[in-house]
Amino acid sequence: MNSYELSRLWFDFCFENPEKIKPTHTALYFFIIEHCNRLGWKPKFGLPTDLAKETIGIKSYNTYINTLNDLVDWGFLTMIEKSKNQYSSNIIALSKFDKALDKALDKALINHVTKQSESTCQSTCQSIDSIDKQINNKPLTIEPINIFIEKEQKEKILNFEISEFENIIPAKILEEEKEKSSAKKEKDFMAELLQNISWCEVICMQNKIQPNQIQQQLNNFEIFLKSTLKTHRTVKDYAEHFVNWINRQSITLEKSKSYGKPTFSTNR
Repeated sequence: MNSYELSRLWFDFCFENPEKIKPTHTALYFFIIEHCNRLGWKPKFGLPTDLAKETIGIKSYNTYINTLNDLVDWGFLTMIEKSKNQYSSNIIALSKFDKALDKALDKALINHVTKQSESTCQSTCQSIDSIDKQINNKPLTIEPINIFIEKEQKEKILNFEISEFENIIPAKILEEEKEKSSAKKEKDFMAELLQNISWCEVICMQNKIQPNQIQQQLNNFEIFLKSTLKTHRTVKDYAEHFVNWINRQSITLEKSKSYGKPTFSTNR
């Protein structure tokens, strides 16, 4: 027997004996089936009184024990060992049924479904006869236009390499584009540093120059970068290089003052 067959037998009994059944009987019996299932369908098992009462919502012990005894009397349970008091467990077993499952409830359900089907059919037929329905033309199917490129062309575009691009565009043009991109990046670095007020103040203090002279120093640094073909990947690299360069400019300027001949350094 499985839980489905036990459930079917129980509701057959309820249908045939409606005067005996209370909601507590159904609740307790199905809790016992669930409890036995979780224990691996043991032939005999303990039924904790407090757990069963709390699960199905029974407060009174008398109500609980009467419900349990009814299930035993009706043959759904076998009492193996009664509990000594209300705080111990009863040892019970689910009864095995070898009876046919074709009961009065099954016949009643079959008759109900048959009548319902006939009623639905009559209602549908009447409603169809009383309504003039328009006959629609068959829908036209428009073939979709393939706007997608072929698979091979798509893969070729996705896997397009720089080497193929260089074969199309002359090397001179590529070199010019790289130089423009590099120059634009250096200009962005310079603009970002000029907006950093704290950085500008530190540069002024370290090199003893005025804030309005930083712009000129950066312009001189840009000329130096173009002459040496130097580029930077990040603004941090750009700033470190500028600091080293301007420090060397200050040292060179001091030396030139001592000799009386100003010079312009190209040191890195």
